[in-house]
Amino acid sequence: MAKSLKALVAEARSRVDAISPTDAHKAARDGDVILDVREPVELDSDGAIAGAIHIPRGLAEAQADPDTGKANDALTAKRGGGGRVHVLCASGARAALAADSLRQMGYEATVIEGGLEGWKKADLPLKD
Repeated sequence: MAKSLKALVAEARSRVDAISPTDAHKAARDGDVILDVREPVELDSDGAIAGAIHIPRGLAEAQADPDTGKANDALTAKRGGGGRVHVLCASGARAALAADSLRQMGYEATVIEGGLEGWKKADLPLKD
């Protein structure tokens, strides 16, 4: 049976934990990473999180896999117990799918509740 995007996201969310923007920000200061899976145009128009790793959703698995030759070193350092990855997008759907994929790849990944809007509502820092 074919699944809708809504069903795929719901299944992914059932397998990954969520974290508040404030707790994710604190965890990042302690060594975890924030992974923003929005597209570059979204970063330009809506703002980017200071200190976050920015990898568009379509490239997340390739850059999370150290064997692809395209890996992001800051991200792969967290694989297999090296710390947590807190994933963010605009609303949470792409973040849930990415966090679930990362979990299957050996990462401890969470979804940042509320996406970028939640981050902004918590009055957390963005890049200047």
